[in-house]
Amino acid sequence: MNYWTELSIEFANQRNYLDELFRVYPTIPEEIRVIDNTKWKIVENAFNINDNKLLIKSLLDLPHFPIKDSYVAYLKKDPSSIDRNPETVNRLCSRLYQMGLNEIFERVSEPKETNRQIGPLFRRWLQRGELGLPLLDFESFVNSKDNAILDASDSGLMSFATKYLGYTGDKGLDLVIRMHGKYIIGEAKFLTDFGGHQNAQFEDAKNLLNDESANAIKIGVLDGVLYIIGNNKMHRYLVKHKERHTILSSLLLREFVYQV
Repeated sequence: MNYWTELSIEFANQRNYLDELFRVYPTIPEEIRVIDNTKWKIVENAFNINDNKLLIKSLLDLPHFPIKDSYVAYLKKDPSSIDRNPETVNRLCSRLYQMGLNEIFERVSEPKETNRQIGPLFRRWLQRGELGLPLLDFESFVNSKDNAILDASDSGLMSFATKYLGYTGDKGLDLVIRMHGKYIIGEAKFLTDFGGHQNAQFEDAKNLLNDESANAIKIGVLDGVLYIIGNNKMHRYLVKHKERHTILSSLLLREFVYQV
């Protein structure tokens, strides 16, 4: 097993891993969503007069639909389909009428799911100077040879890696660091559960590690359930993956960077 992966597993299973990780991913729920009063009045009116089409259209105009249903996204992306599919509309409205206006309002104003807030948190953690390296904008980073972190957008990180490191992968990057004349590129993920979207996130990180194009050290800065010892897909991969694949917790990233 990779040395840094092994250290990450030990940290997660023997120390206050989650307490420490909260410094990187402070996933505090946001306040409730603010609902436009005019738009809500349209919802109330459609509900009260049992206008099913108007009710669905008006709810789709809000930031969050109150029902989790596999057909809702289609209706949202193609509003004309509301007129062509009365049975689907009636089925959804039947559930809405059972809920009542009070519960509908509670649902549409719910805070964003924590998982949807995670993406920018790693970048913010870097910007707080946690690695002890200066953050340079794109132009300054290109024109310098000093140890530094590239502080750029997703497209800026990709542009640098493509132009200056020969990276040809199609996956975005969360990290570009120059240390002692060497470059480190990586993806950062907080894997909160097994299966589904989280497995896809894990696969994205593996794809970067398997990429042979970039003239850089490639790492997966991964945190979460993958370090739980057990017979799950993620952990099995950690145990068996090739030595050259560096997967480590963000909590060990500073130590890793300074030994490059």
